[in-house]
Amino acid sequence: MAARRKKKPKPLVFKTVSFKLTVRQRKSLRNYCKARKTTPTKLIKKMIRPYINNYAVNIPEEYFITENQLDLFEEEESTYENLN
Repeated sequence: MAARRKKKPKPLVFKTVSFKLTVRQRKSLRNYCKARKTTPTKLIKKMIRPYINNYAVNIPEEYFITENQLDLFEEEESTYENLN
């Protein structure tokens, strides 16, 4: 019986994300990275890591936006109407 060959792993696919910074924001980012001895890319990836890793498969219901986000006024009105 012949030995089985290992399957090649799927190649990683990378996507590019871009955004604009003002001159002041860019300077601020560079200075911060210089002080921390890191790169802007590493800093940004570290800051967004919780959002990148935790929501790949499913998103908890609490993070979805609903039509009536603030129910405070509706509760006050219903309470006020019940008192009268």
